[in-house]
Amino acid sequence: MLDLSNLKVDIEGSRILNGIGLSVAAGELVCLVGRNGAGKTTTFRSIMGYRRARSGSISFEGADLTKLPTWRIAQRGIGFSPEESEVYTDLTVAENLELSTWTRPTGRAATARIEEAYTVFPKLRQYLARGGGQLSGGERKMVSIARALTLDPKLLLLDEPFEGLSPAIIPLIAEGIGSIRAMGKGVLMAESNVHHIPDYVDRIYVLERGEMMFSGTLAQAHRDRDVMRVIAGQIEVVS
Repeated sequence: MLDLSNLKVDIEGSRILNGIGLSVAAGELVCLVGRNGAGKTTTFRSIMGYRRARSGSISFEGADLTKLPTWRIAQRGIGFSPEESEVYTDLTVAENLELSTWTRPTGRAATARIEEAYTVFPKLRQYLARGGGQLSGGERKMVSIARALTLDPKLLLLDEPFEGLSPAIIPLIAEGIGSIRAMGKGVLMAESNVHHIPDYVDRIYVLERGEMMFSGTLAQAHRDRDVMRVIAGQIEVVS
């Protein structure tokens, strides 16, 4: 489904991503793990066309995305929930979710897509008429992911879905992500805290200083002391 190969991205003359590669198949949850500043958000923004690659490839279902504008990438079936959630504060919860159904018309009715989002996050039914600016951080995160889901995507990019959330809300978000994966959609999630990664993750990639230093299962990562130390910020990697 999604394949990145030898991707290099520069920002203001500095190399941020240095030849990374990863893949996500339909029905997989894949996690990109790394400390703050490792390059996770740049990876996501490059996939979505906000950043242009210096070299390498980004392909989705066999089509090259590297030169497409963001709206074309979304129309191909990639939904994005950014770290900051970016919920529209002057719209209600219901209006935020409805917006994506206009962005990407598909063969499915808008009502069915919206109902699916409420099934994933049933708590949002309580807040249909509440403004986006009146929501807690956890509620905004649920709206952000649900809004990406009403795009009717084949792949979801979730940037730090657990960042800054209370321990009480994290299980609800994790359960919702599991439901999305069970629908057969691919999910690529960025996470800086390895302890927040759901047990049902299929594969993780560890990013450090813009380079991929590990790929494998979560269990394999936990057995690798160097990987765990890097994620915890306890050591520096010498290139």
